[in-house]
Amino acid sequence: MTDKLDKVPGPADTPPAGALPPEAIKAIPVRHYGRWISALVVIGLVAMLAVAFSQGNVRWATVPEKLFDPTIIRGLFNTIWISVASMALGLVLGVLFAVMRLSKNPVTSTIAWFYIWFFRGTPVYVQLLIWFNLALIFPYLNLGFYRDEMTQVMTPFLAALLGLGLNEGAYMAEIVRAGIQSVDEGQSEASHALGMTRTQTMRRIVLPQAMRVIVPPSGNEFINMLKTSSLVVAVQYFDLLRAAQDIASTSFAVMEMFFVASIWYLALTSVFSVGQYYLERRYARGSLRSLPPTPLQKIKANLSRFSNRKAVA
Repeated sequence: MTDKLDKVPGPADTPPAGALPPEAIKAIPVRHYGRWISALVVIGLVAMLAVAFSQGNVRWATVPEKLFDPTIIRGLFNTIWISVASMALGLVLGVLFAVMRLSKNPVTSTIAWFYIWFFRGTPVYVQLLIWFNLALIFPYLNLGFYRDEMTQVMTPFLAALLGLGLNEGAYMAEIVRAGIQSVDEGQSEASHALGMTRTQTMRRIVLPQAMRVIVPPSGNEFINMLKTSSLVVAVQYFDLLRAAQDIASTSFAVMEMFFVASIWYLALTSVFSVGQYYLERRYARGSLRSLPPTPLQKIKANLSRFSNRKAVA
């Protein structure tokens, strides 16, 4: 018996005499009129916005002129520095209080819950003002081995660091806790069966697997930190916004300097968004069989496809 039988044409497969052959099917693409209408509406609104800004009393030549002003650059580096330092403090506190929150010790879990509840429940602007004005209730800082005036200890940088870092630590604690709980409990049980302690299990088994869940929201938190750092003007810290305000107060180019600050904030968030994208890809290697192509790979693939079509034509 053969594996494949040849089909013998029968009477049903033979067209009747005088019958016309079937016509080829002509596919008619569906017209999406709504897409064209919405695109025209959006283009019209953008054009109206551009016309409105062009007629405003804005000295546009001042924007590129002040974009690389030494004062702006110094404020830009201070913004990056306070954002990175505050995020690092928040990450360390987040890991610490997330582990405390998941602890079976009622004292440590209660303290962690209270910390998260307090710093998530009060505005970061208020927290900055509290740290900056702490000398009103504690004129001196006395630690036994160290004593100094609070006004000398609580500098604008320290007030900004504590205000932003402690607030961020509360949010990072919840992010880290969600990442830890996403790891299957069987992983911890298997590590304990191999003789690992709870600390070793957390450091070598749980946290590396939890990073896949922790990294994306952490990147969003850092990008948000870059923008939230503009609130440190309340504690007299010299950042990008403060630099723009100082130049505006002498040049009377108020809106122009706000545009300069906005351009730099957009540049910072764009650069760190690219870094977040590739960091997420790195930690997604263990969960995906094949990683999706990067934007550069998509552009190269489209260019090669276009060149091949052109060569064939």
